[in-house]
Amino acid sequence: MTDPATSLPRVEFAFPGPLREQLVAAILDGTKTATTGLLREYEHDGEQLPVAGARYAVIDSTAVPVAVIETTEVRVVQLAEVDLAHARDEGEGHDSVAAWRTAHEEFWHSAELRTALDEPEFTVDDATPVVLERFRLVDDLQPA
Repeated sequence: MTDPATSLPRVEFAFPGPLREQLVAAILDGTKTATTGLLREYEHDGEQLPVAGARYAVIDSTAVPVAVIETTEVRVVQLAEVDLAHARDEGEGHDSVAAWRTAHEEFWHSAELRTALDEPEFTVDDATPVVLERFRLVDDLQPA
């Protein structure tokens, strides 16, 4: 059998650190079944958008694969179109789209993300294209 840790493309949620660990834990306990990325990030990194059926190894802050997820749906929408169901399915405890957006804007406007995009003044608004991805947990790779 092929080891998912080496055979699947890797996916990272947030930057290494507490937020990534929180998101990975939410994936593993089943509360996180969706994520949102900036279309700008995919373009900057020269990455293809995820497609339904694709599987990825989720890595933790130490770059160790801890789970396998499968993308079930991908949509590109304007930021203003994100709805409450998607916000809740991200598993971060947001009870309103406004709370979800505030948290995401804090991340998207961070110095770390602006540096990663090579855009020190990067900002989002209602028209910013975002990639809404839904996924399911296929396998927990952590030792029992």
